[in-house]
Amino acid sequence: MNRIGTDIKRKIIQIAAFGFTNSRLGNFAKGKIYTGEWKKFCTPGLNCYSCPAATFACPIGAMQAVAGSIDYKLSFYVVGFLLAIGVIFGRLICGYICPFGLIQELLFKVPVKKVKLPKWMTRIKYIILVVFVLLLPIMVTNYLGMGDPAFCKYICPVGTLEGGIPLLSTHSELRQTLGGVFAIKVTILAAVVIASFFVYRFFCKAMCPLGAIYALFNKISFVHMSFDKDKCIGCGKCANVCKMDVNPVKDCNSTECIRCGKCIEACPTGSLNWGIGGHSPSIQKKDRLRDIPLDIKRTQLNSINKNEKGKNYGSNLFK
Repeated sequence: MNRIGTDIKRKIIQIAAFGFTNSRLGNFAKGKIYTGEWKKFCTPGLNCYSCPAATFACPIGAMQAVAGSIDYKLSFYVVGFLLAIGVIFGRLICGYICPFGLIQELLFKVPVKKVKLPKWMTRIKYIILVVFVLLLPIMVTNYLGMGDPAFCKYICPVGTLEGGIPLLSTHSELRQTLGGVFAIKVTILAAVVIASFFVYRFFCKAMCPLGAIYALFNKISFVHMSFDKDKCIGCGKCANVCKMDVNPVKDCNSTECIRCGKCIEACPTGSLNWGIGGHSPSIQKKDRLRDIPLDIKRTQLNSINKNEKGKNYGSNLFK
């Protein structure tokens, strides 16, 4: 019952964040983009500037736009904003605030066989961040010295879904300008949507440059996960319920953790919890679990799993 309660609470926060970020719903019918005072500020999640309903700017788009300008400047506001959010929250933003994260979670509910993403694919997002967000806008420029926002122009499925398709549906003149680049972006969007049926938050795991930025702060962020090795009995339930394929016992503040809280709910002894402020050093090393006397561990495991016969919770714990 507690697990369901937490899921519902998180979904309420996600829906509220989605609505707050995209509050200009009337603009869909008008085919307009909101350009008022609030567009000067960035949303912490990935949400397209060109979405008719968007109230705030996208931090990734804003960073590229400034970097690719004639003045060739670094956007200290956007960088400072992302650094502050990362240091305070880490990837908690991905789990609770990002609109496209919510969309992917809904897509994952389609009843098909689920698969795990190969670990090497989680590194692709860092390549996308460096190449398409940081380097191409400043290295590949036109005769005026202006660079394209490469990620937004060539890859971003969020922009295609939230901005491109809605604006094309209301502007016939835009449809006349479609070419190969948009076809590539639609193909990428379709691939991400289909992959999200099978892989939990596929885009977050493999392609999101904003998630890559926040991931760099996950181990040092003010809001984090804490692990008490003295309470852990090695049942492995935390690793089994994690849809981001994280083993909290090995690394409770993994760069892939979005702080959804499922592992905290699953832990029968309370060894996992929320942490605020300083991190306790070396508390998530798997070796420490073996300090618990074997007879005590077996007794606790038998007690916890007596009504769950046949479930192999501990199989992934030390992998």
